[in-house]
Parts: sequence; structure tokens; C-alpha cells
Amino acid sequence: MINSKNLSVHFKDDLYYFGFPKFEKTGLVKVAFTTRLGGVSKGQYASMNVSTTNGDDLNAVKRNYEILGNAVGFDYTKTVLSHQTHTNNIRIVTENDIGKGLIKERDYNNVDGLITNIPRVTLVTQFADCTPLLFLDPENRVIANVHSGWRGTVQEIGKCAVEIMKKEFSSKPEKIIAAIGPCINKCCYEVDDPVYSEFAKNPVFNLNKVFTKKEKGKYMLDLVEANKEILVDAGIKTENLDISDLCTHCNSHIFHSHRATAGKRGNLGAFISLI
Repeated sequence: MINSKNLSVHFKDDLYYFGFPKFEKTGLVKVAFTTRLGGVSKGQYASMNVSTTNGDDLNAVKRNYEILGNAVGFDYTKTVLSHQTHTNNIRIVTENDIGKGLIKERDYNNVDGLITNIPRVTLVTQFADCTPLLFLDPENRVIANVHSGWRGTVQEIGKCAVEIMKKEFSSKPEKIIAAIGPCINKCCYEVDDPVYSEFAKNPVFNLNKVFTKKEKGKYMLDLVEANKEILVDAGIKTENLDISDLCTHCNSHIFHSHRATAGKRGNLGAFISLI
């Protein structure tokens, strides 16, 4: 088990998950980021796996959702799952989408972010080292849930979410509360010249902060810093950010980590719903 200086820690029976203090203080949302502990999945998926598409038993996955929903306080049958392919595509979730990805078939592809203003609908994105981004507009009661790997980060998917919230729901960026959840940190995320070159094309990034250069065309990439720079550039105030201090790779005993297991793993989940 580990604690966090920046995130809240929650236990119920064998379930162990993290929350985001600024979101929780509003009383407007239910929010959680899972660990790999507290579910019923077996083998490489053990035990809390939230993916319906990585080979795990679907009944076990549904039971995992039910366990988490009972603990956090959301109806697992009213979830909406993204379909993540490292894009900056974002879907506005309607009543017709409720249950898609878990209870009902999904009729959309290439969606790495979800936005809604409908109460008691839980938006779900999935992770195993990539960066979770969560958003809450407390004035207009709008939420967003975003999956941001390095490709999504280069494409500024976090800013895309803010822009859609502004355009479609009249959100003011300076009022939005946002979170950067647990992901692989700079200590463990080595990338090469092609990745560095993609980031170098985008002037929003302070490359000296986002990268630490190593030998032979290798770099350590800081996805947390990169996404922070995107969100601040989009107009979100730093004092309205919950920023994780946990590395999924360093803590692969409690987090599913793609790099730590060479892809033999389940998925973590970020969950958010309006009360």
C-alpha cells in the first residue's frame, strides 16, 4: 500500500482507490481512480481490472464495476466507456449513451475523452501508464474524463476538452477544476528522438521541463508536467489543479503498468459522475 501527499486514499474491504481532494470538496461529483486491488479478476488481470476488451472474463469485469460503484456511490449500469486509440477525439455523452461499453454495445470508435452535464452518469476512461485528466465546471455542472497518452498529450487533448466545455456548455476555464491522475512519471518513462521531435513541434511545451536528455537519442518524458502546461495554457488556474504524485510504473504492485509487465496486465480506471 502507498499513500499520497496530493490525492485522497480510500479503502473499503479489499478495495483500494484514490480520490481528488478539490473535486471531493465541491460535493458535486463522485470521483475515483482505481488501483489493481479489490476486484475479482484472476491471473494477469488481478484483481481490479476495468477493461472489457483485453481478454478478461466479462462477468468478472462487471462484478468489478459493481464493487467499485457500491463503494464510491455510483450505479455501475449507468457508466459510459471511452474507446481509446490515442486520439484527441472527445464525445459529448447523452442519455442514449448510458451503459455503452459495459452493459450495452458501443457504437462509437476512436474516442479518448467524454463530456456530459447529465447527473448520475459515470464517465470512464482506462489506463496502464497513460495520463488521466478529469474536469469539473462547478458553475454549469459539467464534467469531462480524458485519456492522454503521449500522442494525446502532443495533440493537447486536455485543451480540446476545455474548448468543448467552453463552446457547448459556456464553461469558463478559470472556474474549471481539473486533475492529473496517476501515470508513468519522468523517473520511469524513457522515449526516443521521434517522440521528442513531435513535442518540439508544439510551442506550448517547455521542452527543458518536459524532457531530460540522456545518451544515444534517449529522453525521460514528464507527462505530468506536459499536461500541466497544456491545462494552464487552456486557462485553468494552477490553484484549481489536483496533481498526482504517484508513478504507476514505480508502484506496479498496486497499479496496472504496461511497461512494468510488458503488456500483460489489466486496466486501471478513472471514474467521474455528477451527483
